[in-house]
Amino acid sequence: MLPEQAPEEKSPLKNPLVYSSAVVLIVLLYVGYIFISRSQENRGLEKAAAEKQAAAQLAQDRTTVADMGGKELAIQSFYGSPGVVKRGETAQLCYGVANAKTVTLEPQSEPVWPSYSRCVDVKPTKTTTYTLTAQDGNGHSVTQTLEIKVK
Repeated sequence: MLPEQAPEEKSPLKNPLVYSSAVVLIVLLYVGYIFISRSQENRGLEKAAAEKQAAAQLAQDRTTVADMGGKELAIQSFYGSPGVVKRGETAQLCYGVANAKTVTLEPQSEPVWPSYSRCVDVKPTKTTTYTLTAQDGNGHSVTQTLEIKVK
């Protein structure tokens, strides 16, 4: 009888499954790293874009507040259209005030109130000077006059 040969033990390094598993593991780790780094980069870009948009909105808001008179009491506009009318015709007086609590227009029978843009109809019988007075809650007031000429 022939002596039985003991099976030779293969070294684990000679097994292709070990190498292919190691390669697959390395590739999976690399792909995972790419996903995580790109995700962090996207979050950074989104955060920067949000901060830029917030800064632009803040600048826009400040400009709007400044355009509307800021925190100061002001008559932003007061004009008549047309400036010269014939007797019996109607003209429009338009005004805009900022931070006013009350507004008066003299001589005028129609009530007026604080507004950024409002027009009232007037029908002067002779050349008339209109006075717009705006007053805030602290007792400060500003006044402006306008003349509508009648031919």
